[in-house]
Amino acid sequence: MASKPGILTEWPWTFLGNFKYLVLAPFVVHSTYTYLMSKDETQRDIVYPIIFPLLLSRVIHNQIWISISRYRTAKGNNRIVDKSIEFDQIDRESNWDDQIIFNGLLYYIGYLLLEQSHHMPLWRTDGIIIIALLHAGPVEFLYYWLHRALHHHFLYSRYHSHHHSSIATEPITSVIHPFAEHISYFTLFSIPLFTTVFTGTASIASFGAYVTYIDFMNNMGHCNFELIPKWMFSIFPPLKYIMYTPSYHSLHHTQFRTNYSLFMPMYDYIYDTLDKSSDTLYEKSLEREAEVPDVVHLTHLTTPESIYHLRLGFASMASNPHTSKWYLWLMWPVTLWSIVITWIYGRTFVVERNMFKNIKLQTWAIPKYRVQYFMKWQRETINNFIEETIMEADQIGIKVLSLGLLNQDEKLNNNGELYIRRHPQLKVKVVDGSSLAVAVVINSIPKGTSQVVLRGRLSKVAYSIALALCKGGIKVVMLDEEEYKRLNAKLTPEAATNLVLSKSHVSKTWLVGDGLSEEEQLKAPKGTLFIPFSQFPPRKARKDCFYFTTPAMVTPKHLENVDSCENWLPRRVMSAWRIAGILHALEDWNEHECGNMMFDIDKVWKASLDHGFHPLTMATVTESKN
Repeated sequence: MASKPGILTEWPWTFLGNFKYLVLAPFVVHSTYTYLMSKDETQRDIVYPIIFPLLLSRVIHNQIWISISRYRTAKGNNRIVDKSIEFDQIDRESNWDDQIIFNGLLYYIGYLLLEQSHHMPLWRTDGIIIIALLHAGPVEFLYYWLHRALHHHFLYSRYHSHHHSSIATEPITSVIHPFAEHISYFTLFSIPLFTTVFTGTASIASFGAYVTYIDFMNNMGHCNFELIPKWMFSIFPPLKYIMYTPSYHSLHHTQFRTNYSLFMPMYDYIYDTLDKSSDTLYEKSLEREAEVPDVVHLTHLTTPESIYHLRLGFASMASNPHTSKWYLWLMWPVTLWSIVITWIYGRTFVVERNMFKNIKLQTWAIPKYRVQYFMKWQRETINNFIEETIMEADQIGIKVLSLGLLNQDEKLNNNGELYIRRHPQLKVKVVDGSSLAVAVVINSIPKGTSQVVLRGRLSKVAYSIALALCKGGIKVVMLDEEEYKRLNAKLTPEAATNLVLSKSHVSKTWLVGDGLSEEEQLKAPKGTLFIPFSQFPPRKARKDCFYFTTPAMVTPKHLENVDSCENWLPRRVMSAWRIAGILHALEDWNEHECGNMMFDIDKVWKASLDHGFHPLTMATVTESKN
């Protein structure tokens, strides 16, 4: 929002929320019906129904730019601005599709009102030439002076400051403006289109190409990584006057009073508003190499829908905890295609980058889904993925690699011990984060609790929790006799006195892991608090009970570039397994934490608090769901 919002700031359909697309429905239905039901073949006009596919292609075009830009800026090569992107920017830019809806309405209304727009041919060369000349002349010229006017204090404070709230831009930042600004922009861009319509030189190709050109240049100019190769300007030097670069426009967002041009910098040259550092920043950005992080967190895909919740997927979804959405079923062809790609693609990929004090962080993902980790015939492939990633991290000088989700599963690699045995000379420290996970679970238990129920698949974390609680005088109740015997065999005689086998379900604090059934949840007393110790949360079967999140902590404010949620966790909340890797680097612990290795729980917990992480409360968990 601008600092002093002016009139026509809000979009007319804002009150509709996610149902805003319905404003296009009457036109889509009418255009389709008119085309299909026309009995006279000569009267059928493809121009009317083709508007909707054009709008869809614009959405896809924008999304491709978003994904590519986020991937490239996470890797760091050719990145222009290092300033972080936070949740407030993601929320501010979540309505980037409003301008497509607005344009769509105007296309439909224009078609219905202007007889000259009917039955346009597929191609007309003269129309394309007219559009190109009118864009380079009147459109670019008028935009330049409109843009300078928008930087006058009166208009800037009421309108354009909304766009400039984003210093580190993303492709969709290009279309984040108040409604009134978009009216003026559409008026400018319609000059070439209306001219060709009224002169009878319009064509489907010229309309589609011009709209695509505007989207392409807008997205490219705001993508925050330099991608225009130097050889293009060497072969054709005048190109610098008719095509800007991402670094060129980035300077406008950091300096504000230079580089006003739309897509063609010639007017900045003419009116002496060119930023003197444009060439320097361009060359510096081109030369910038990919970042080598200090810490890497290695995760993987969870469900087929999780591709949309990745930071590289849909920004609005990635910025909120992962929940299933019914409308994603409509995208099953894309989902199916992505599954095929993950089965074929043979490398981990960078998902996210962060900064914590002076520590550079990255999250890498293995292109495998959760279900694949339970397939025996997939284990060798997955282990090879993880091993290759560890060796790559060791080779490029990464200090710590933490294993997230099932990448540290005991049946898969014995909590990471497999790789240490194979490569005893590893310099990179492999961390499974079990010690901090145990500390988080223990400190999530309400004060004054005298007994807890422990239920779920017994893991390294579960054994350590039981041992710590029994030593601390808290009774641990087991419901399964076989699990009781296995756990009892691993405890000291003194600690085993607080391990109890019982068929009753009196305790209202349950520590739960994988394998907890809905039937068992129904046996818990009303008001029970379920605290997971596993990487994945249990499927909720009770509305009269409380479900805590998987082991996690709230991150301090100095963790930078946080614009997405980690799976199902609330905003600015990080899993214990991921935090453990950061602590390992901050504390300079010079040993692996995997296999049967456990750090001192109190020491790890204190380190997390000292570095600004703090416990997650039930209020935070509940608030994130509302």
